[in-house]
Amino acid sequence: MEPRLTPPTPRGQTSVTRPTRHWYLLGRARWLRRKPQARSLLGIPLVLFRDAGGRAHALLDRCAHRNVPLVQGRVTADGCLECPYHGWRFDGAGSCRKVPGLCGDNSATGRSVPSFPIREQQGYLWVYPEAGATPSHEPFEFPLRGEQGYSVVRRELEVEASLHAFAENALDVPHTAFLHKGLFRGSAEPNLIEVAVTRAADRVEAEYIGEPRPEGLAGRMLSPSGGMVTHFDRFILPGIIQVEYRIGSENHILVTAFCTAEEDFRTRIHAEVSFRLRLPHWLLKPFILPVALRIFKQDAVILKQQSANIRRFGGEAYTSTELDVLGPHILRLLRAAERDRPVDGDREPWQKRLKMLV
Repeated sequence: MEPRLTPPTPRGQTSVTRPTRHWYLLGRARWLRRKPQARSLLGIPLVLFRDAGGRAHALLDRCAHRNVPLVQGRVTADGCLECPYHGWRFDGAGSCRKVPGLCGDNSATGRSVPSFPIREQQGYLWVYPEAGATPSHEPFEFPLRGEQGYSVVRRELEVEASLHAFAENALDVPHTAFLHKGLFRGSAEPNLIEVAVTRAADRVEAEYIGEPRPEGLAGRMLSPSGGMVTHFDRFILPGIIQVEYRIGSENHILVTAFCTAEEDFRTRIHAEVSFRLRLPHWLLKPFILPVALRIFKQDAVILKQQSANIRRFGGEAYTSTELDVLGPHILRLLRAAERDRPVDGDREPWQKRLKMLV
């Protein structure tokens, strides 16, 4: 008798999280000029614009009058954002400064638009997704800026995946031997290494101990002569991922990426690759970005397929092992940040060690 098949039962759960009490990177500062620009942050539609003095502002992208998107409007000579429908004008704090044709007080209550804290730092624009809040801390700062001997490659990317899914993917070692075979790992026999996982209140880090230089094109660019590497993978709330490699005293590469969840399954990434290598940088720099982008595109395709399948089945059904070194820890941190409280037991760092083949 043939076994009877039944449709899968949707779990209705995803790793989508929305931590609001953190700064998020929305774009390069030079991206925002006089014309208003739209961005979405944790599903919140925003409009960004600069006033007459060049200061950046972020408002909810909805006119208080008739709900028209303010991004379709213009910045006036007095630095206000003017709605294209009836000409209502809003300043950077979201206060209505003018209602054309209306006699009397233009700034009566009920005519304002929610305003969000915004910072311009290190050439980037950062927004705090709680309207009217006074943040208790400043945005993240990218490391190795201006350090002697380092070159930097910057890139803005987008992927159809949740912030957690992309962060787990970027810091996941086992998939590289299959998805990126020949580019990064997978071209030789695996090696047994030790992994030390350290978790604290706002981050988790994996140190890979006894790891030889990764095989593949990317590894040969990092160190043509081979050798053992010092390798760290890190996740820092709310969406910072770091991959760090050192080979000897001369070769050092640090990838730092800030991941901003625009929507549940759309994440924007601003990445900086800082490197110091024994070989001349002018020789390697033209090759680093194409190889990195090729690896990213392979990841983007598989993550898009993953997101589509999560929707198709009505939720996730993950099964994890110890090889999923950082993914479960990242989700645990994000869930705690969403509730705005530390992970239980993580006020003091703890460490766990395991072994794996890479």
